[in-house]
Amino acid sequence: MLSYSALTTLMGETPANALGEAMWEMDPAPTGVGVFEVEDGSGLWEVGAYFLERPDEVALSLLAAAHGARAFAVSEIPEKDWVSEVRRELTPVHAGRFVVFGGHDREIVPSQKIGLEIEAAMAFGTGHHGTTQGCLLAFDALLKKGMVARNVADIGAGTAVLAMAAAKVLSGRFIASDIDPIATETAKANVAANGLRGRVQCLTSVGFRHAELHKRAPYDLIFANILAGPLKKLAPEMEAHSESGSVLILSGIQNYQARGVANIYEGYGFAVIERRVIGEWTTITLRKA
Repeated sequence: MLSYSALTTLMGETPANALGEAMWEMDPAPTGVGVFEVEDGSGLWEVGAYFLERPDEVALSLLAAAHGARAFAVSEIPEKDWVSEVRRELTPVHAGRFVVFGGHDREIVPSQKIGLEIEAAMAFGTGHHGTTQGCLLAFDALLKKGMVARNVADIGAGTAVLAMAAAKVLSGRFIASDIDPIATETAKANVAANGLRGRVQCLTSVGFRHAELHKRAPYDLIFANILAGPLKKLAPEMEAHSESGSVLILSGIQNYQARGVANIYEGYGFAVIERRVIGEWTTITLRKA
């Protein structure tokens, strides 16, 4: 299946960030948006987005004109065997007490570490991305401070690596959901491979819309490693499905987007207790007042 990229440049960080935010409102919506400075001293910034279907080029032209950007260059991205690519490149990733690894590295995982076996598949969350690693490190930091959670949800779970990490160190109920049925099947396979069948329930849902997610609320720990745009839209549901003292670990947030995401959640009664930056990505930990 083909996917598509759209790329433009414009002068200045503030206009570039504004254009990046505006792209989330497109239909079809992008799966990711990036804003980066061109490091040649020119003052130019690049704004790029990825789409699973051909973007609306008229809408792109209007956005470019409205924000003073050059016309977007739209390109097709050919289909690639990402499973084979990932298997070649994955090496164990250490994040505090956790180590994420593929089955081919099972024998070299240190015995004192909590192993999370994730096979390459068509779902996000192998642990090699700064967002997943940031979530695991944020969770590890909370555990070191004595945090206990008994009802945990992983929203936008991908491979379910975060739900599994929680299930390996906590007692209670664990649920992992994703909007993509393929990700759900991948999550189920990973849960079984990690000996957690019956402890982590995997289901397909947009946000908290699934009846089982409603039934299990309120949660005292929620992971959501998605993207900044969807995270902002989920804030009311996060508030409705959590209780006083509940903790959120949010990621999929580019550094320049972190303040905006935090502002939205602070408006719903959450307080930031930690920001963690890995490369271009920020993980935010919040607690409900």
